[in-house]
Amino acid sequence: MSVARVISGHQGDSRNFTSDAAEFLSDEALVAGAKMGHGSCFDELHERHRERMFRVARRITRHREDAQDAVQESFLSAFVHLEKFDERAKFSTWLTRIAINAALMKVRKNRASRSVGVEDALDAVGLSDSAPNPEETYARTEQKAALRDAIAKLRPRLQNVVELHDLRENSLHEIAEALGISVAAAKARLFHARAALRRAAELKARRSVELMKSSFRIRG
Repeated sequence: MSVARVISGHQGDSRNFTSDAAEFLSDEALVAGAKMGHGSCFDELHERHRERMFRVARRITRHREDAQDAVQESFLSAFVHLEKFDERAKFSTWLTRIAINAALMKVRKNRASRSVGVEDALDAVGLSDSAPNPEETYARTEQKAALRDAIAKLRPRLQNVVELHDLRENSLHEIAEALGISVAAAKARLFHARAALRRAAELKARRSVELMKSSFRIRG
């Protein structure tokens, strides 16, 4: 079912604005109209922003169907939570952030549904150009799992940047455009995210060493 049909079903007979009239309104006016219950206002926002939303989601998911699902979910979420939009940011920026979160959620769900990644699977059965031994394969899989766990514990805005850059290989310019921030801000967030990941890795390493020492003392 399309977003427009779902919204129309909730709006009832409150669609007083015609589509032709809504076409000439600003985003701010359309948001105000949508908050008052005029379905054609939100329909116009959907038509106006859906292509850009799809491009953002497609860059993250790299899968057409997942991107389409993320866009649908984003508009439905935006409709449900429209009253929470306080207009301190542009509507397009707010909407894009919802799309990024929806797309990243798709990526996380897809990643969690596979016990190992494609590259790990190829390595495990010896189909890569230089297949590592089982110990190396296990170690690399463990490192990737640890990295994903550490990223998941970051603050949301840092988590989004490092996932977009390091896991989805988006450029800083693409990240800045998607998040509605400057390239400098995206670079700063990436720096802070990587610093937090390093601290987490160092802490985990120290704990592992302490655990090993404790184990040796008990055995002795």
